[in-house]
Amino acid sequence: MRLNPTRLVFFALLALSAASVGCKAQNSAPTTIQDPALARSIEVLVRSQFNVPPDYEITLGPRTPSKIPGYDTLQVTLGRNGRTTSTNFLISTDNKTLARLDTFDLAGMPSRNIPITGRPIRGNPDAKVTVISFDDLECPFCAAMHRELFPDTLNHYGGLVRFVYKDDPLVEIHPWAMHAAVDANCIAAQNGKAYWNYVDYLHAHGDEVTGTEHNLQKSYATLDRIADDQVKPYGLNATTLDACIAKQDETTIRQSMHEADSLGVDGTPSLFIDGEHINGAVPTAQVWLVIDRALRAAGVQPPPEPSGTPAPQDQGAASQTSGR
Repeated sequence: MRLNPTRLVFFALLALSAASVGCKAQNSAPTTIQDPALARSIEVLVRSQFNVPPDYEITLGPRTPSKIPGYDTLQVTLGRNGRTTSTNFLISTDNKTLARLDTFDLAGMPSRNIPITGRPIRGNPDAKVTVISFDDLECPFCAAMHRELFPDTLNHYGGLVRFVYKDDPLVEIHPWAMHAAVDANCIAAQNGKAYWNYVDYLHAHGDEVTGTEHNLQKSYATLDRIADDQVKPYGLNATTLDACIAKQDETTIRQSMHEADSLGVDGTPSLFIDGEHINGAVPTAQVWLVIDRALRAAGVQPPPEPSGTPAPQDQGAASQTSGR
């Protein structure tokens, strides 16, 4: 399964940096923390909080003024086998508090800037709120989420929301998901409605593709046949479609998978609604809560909930995901 660097713990990030090309030799300069008891407390806290293995050395210093009132900047360096990496902490001027400050770019948040150019859109193309789902066409939880979105969510919001799917086939556990994604994109290149019909069918008939024999070549043939079934209803160019399917170019799919990794996606389905992340197949009520929140932020009044709509459950308890 693919590992997601953004999901690694703090120490793992440091460890990867320490092993990377361009790391400098360990500096044996003494720490600028002169109080041995304070230095030991800082070391023990860092080791315990970030699970630093015993064979890593920790060096403290230098300590310099920071832009945060009441705090100095303290450099903490981890070293092993002659390689080091450093990160900055904040230490209070009274030496009673150690903190670590992360900064985030509000203007350039990746989750709010997911490119959708060229992707088939379902719903109102000009809607102010976009639901983006990283989808795996073989994933049963994706099929469940798909049923939550279509038709109920689409019908509930009408022209207020648009839906976009991006590819994230979990190739390690879903053997025909990549082939399905390639075929879907071959269809999308000609007709967006045909793409959505293909996606609808696969999410409703995954067992048909898998087959009782679990023969991968037969699954591929079934996917290609279902793709060819879109030709007549949607006026597709059969020659172009068949050539694209035969080529099985995974380039675009792999780029989408890499994008999912960069966004912290560690399983499917994974939705981004105006940048807000929903991880896993959750009940409709929870999806609507997030969509309503995004609509209000965009200055749009959400439609009233139908009578009898169940109260949303805790997302953590209800979420299901097909992970890497």
